Amino acid sequence: MVRALAIQGRDDKADVLDLGPAGDPGPGQVRVTVEAASVNGIDAAIAAGYLWHVFPHTFPVVIGRDFAGIADAVGSAVTTVTPGDRITGVLTAMSLGSTGGIAESLTVDADTVVPVPDGVTSAQAAAIGLAGVTALDLLGALDLTSGDVVLISGATGGVGVFAIQLAVAAGATVIATARPGEASELVHRLGAAHAVDYTGDLAAAVRAVAPDGVTAVVHAAGDPAELAAVIRPGGRLASALSATAEQAGRDDITVTPIVAVASREKLSALLAEVAAGRLEVPIAHTYALAQAAAALADFSVVHKLGKLVVAPH
Repeated sequence: MVRALAIQGRDDKADVLDLGPAGDPGPGQVRVTVEAASVNGIDAAIAAGYLWHVFPHTFPVVIGRDFAGIADAVGSAVTTVTPGDRITGVLTAMSLGSTGGIAESLTVDADTVVPVPDGVTSAQAAAIGLAGVTALDLLGALDLTSGDVVLISGATGGVGVFAIQLAVAAGATVIATARPGEASELVHRLGAAHAVDYTGDLAAAVRAVAPDGVTAVVHAAGDPAELAAVIRPGGRLASALSATAEQAGRDDITVTPIVAVASREKLSALLAEVAAGRLEVPIAHTYALAQAAAALADFSVVHKLGKLVVAPH
């Protein structure tokens, strides 16, 4: 029997359910024994019932977009994966149903997964999935250079911890939002030049370290208008939260909402950086599958420092 974090009906809460036996993979598919999956904002939104009007769905709906584990069976015509391979992937389907990452097993198309490099754990591979791709797409929209001063809002969250490192690698000076203490220590370790406390007067805190303001903002949390207020004229804001120029309240900056598009190429590039030691994967906490519902709850209320991972095996 396969157990998974799933929602049985529209008005039900996510819980660990028995879904029946794992089926054999069909042509072009691979069945994965899941060793790790991570929690993302979309998972929390689905569990809260916010997206039933957005995605076609068939119950039970299994939660989770990211997964990593061992290929235990492959279907016919699969040449890129063999049983025993360590693989990872991001589910990109726009419909919801019995395939989800927070499960003991799932079956996916073999051409959507990538190998996990030596030296990278399954927890790291699962944690970097959708959050890492989102950070990559945000930074791609900003096209940072060594002359940029970038404010990363939501810097200690899943997207933010990768955005800091990618921005530093691009040569930008990074100002990261973080509470004093452990959170500030984390963003400095990841390469941020400055940490600013978002619980107070954020604009004043930013101006204290960047009197002329910033040239760019990564919007992974917070009020877009508050963030836009510290951008120099001609600057830009890339938003993971669908912020618009109207919400930012500025007509002299560029606002780009980002819908992350996961691909094998992007995921492979991120994993290569992890394997080379150039990209850290901060994991705040790892949960057993029986605790998966708590992971969802903690995602929404805990001031986490990095990613939350569920380990079904």
